[in-house]
Amino acid sequence: MSLITEQIYENTARARELMHRSRQEGFAVGAFNIDNQETLQAISQAAQKLQAPVMVEVSAGEVKTMGGCQNIRDMVSNYRSTYNIEMYINLDHAPTVELCQQAIDAGFEFIHIDISQANHDATLEEIIMKTKDVVAYARSTGALVEAEERYFFGDSNVHKEAIDYEEVKKWNTKPNEARDFVAATGIDTMAVQIGNLHGLYPVPKILDLDLLREIRAAIDCQISLHGGSGTPLHYFEDAAKIGVSKININSDLRYAFRTTLEKVLRENPDEYAVYKLMPQVCAAVQAVVEEKIQAFGSVGKAA
Repeated sequence: MSLITEQIYENTARARELMHRSRQEGFAVGAFNIDNQETLQAISQAAQKLQAPVMVEVSAGEVKTMGGCQNIRDMVSNYRSTYNIEMYINLDHAPTVELCQQAIDAGFEFIHIDISQANHDATLEEIIMKTKDVVAYARSTGALVEAEERYFFGDSNVHKEAIDYEEVKKWNTKPNEARDFVAATGIDTMAVQIGNLHGLYPVPKILDLDLLREIRAAIDCQISLHGGSGTPLHYFEDAAKIGVSKININSDLRYAFRTTLEKVLRENPDEYAVYKLMPQVCAAVQAVVEEKIQAFGSVGKAA
């Protein structure tokens, strides 16, 4: 059942209050990608167990896979009610204004517009213009809008190659550019690059916390970290204390899901009732979510 406008306003108001609390209390909210119901169940169970606020997020491809923005809204609302948890939806790296508008209309509380996702060579002027369009449209519900001024490095997959840190550094956020971008667009959240990149790699990621402190001093809006998978947990603890409010996790969940499913299939070659194969998979994904929640400092922070 679709949410009525009043319910959407209430949800986005709670989402804004959560972001405010995260800054005040020095914790970050985990934003976990879903592309199936089992992952949504695992995140919900982790949130309930640890009494932590969470976001589930979906990319354009995940939106298509799961039946569109309205279907995702209904599923998340049902799980939120069933588990009695504080859970919100973030549209992740949306490549078009139109998809953002669909998600806003469906009642997503968080919207990430990323014009450079579809066009890595998009100009700053185009990115600012389309981001402003989403910010203006989001006023209809109060949804929080996130963006960045350039292409975000990497992709959400499991990589075999080592990280080219010199290449990663070229994409790092510059504090003065972040300040100007926030002022030009009016966004609620800035997605920053401080050595973080999308994907899971055979070596741990190294975050520049001094750069993060400079960015935090330069802008007053919320800060999010993308590409959290494969990052040593101590970076999350420090980043939350510095003032990061949202941390994205995707590849770690996918890896846990697939490797556990492969193990279960090997151990049960004659089982064709899929639902009987999934409890171990859900448990493995839930363990990853719980580990991140604890590192983010959000245990017991659910309203």
